[in-house]
Amino acid sequence: MDLQLDGNAALVTASSSGLGKASAKALAREGADVVINGRDEKRLAEARDEVAAVAAGEVVAQPADLTDAAAVEALVERTVEAFGGLDHLVTSAGGPPSGAFLDTDDDDWYAAFDLLVMSVVRLARAAEPHLREGEGTIVNIPSRSVKEALDSLVLSNSVRMSVIGLEKTLSQEFAPEIRANAVLPGPHETARIRELVEAAVERGEVDSYEAGLDDWANNPLDRIGDPMELGDVVAFLSSPASGFVNGAAIPVDGGATGSNL
Repeated sequence: MDLQLDGNAALVTASSSGLGKASAKALAREGADVVINGRDEKRLAEARDEVAAVAAGEVVAQPADLTDAAAVEALVERTVEAFGGLDHLVTSAGGPPSGAFLDTDDDDWYAAFDLLVMSVVRLARAAEPHLREGEGTIVNIPSRSVKEALDSLVLSNSVRMSVIGLEKTLSQEFAPEIRANAVLPGPHETARIRELVEAAVERGEVDSYEAGLDDWANNPLDRIGDPMELGDVVAFLSSPASGFVNGAAIPVDGGATGSNL
């Protein structure tokens, strides 16, 4: 399927690794010019080379801390400067620390809200006039924890819900020129998952890497996701092929989420 993204401009945050990088690769492969983002400049440069290797368009790496309001605004400006506009915004961010409610203090809550919610608020605010010019899209990548709370993840379970409330509001207030949707990932074989599995093997908790991956494959498809499977959904939601999809939150988790809605 031709997703009709040739020559479009996309900004994907937290895309030096993981699901953000997979989303950037999927958009770049479909012909979009893409700005990728991260805090670690060495890892960001490596990710740029990886994304550029599959890209049909241009790939620009721009470091920025998503908790820095001025840096977020500059990130959007850099995208517009590089490509002459902005058609697609994909928001991703690293997860907050795990932990139980009584082990989480006020600073933890404020930090999680700043990273997960205010980054999206600031990105959407800065991007809105540019997205409106080109009938643009916003795709947020929170977590399936917004559908079904996960053990020992009180910050993710609670704070990420605000991203969905924001996404739904933007899908109404920014329409019809801009569509806003979200994807809700379950476990995918990212570098972070690989590190956790390899550590479990070293501790003797599992016999092999493959057995460790199986522990993460708690879904009806009986396997862990490939990051590009999520990236492809992001590219689809950014494209005219999904032109009547707006305000949706789509699980990409192999069917693991047990909720009906």
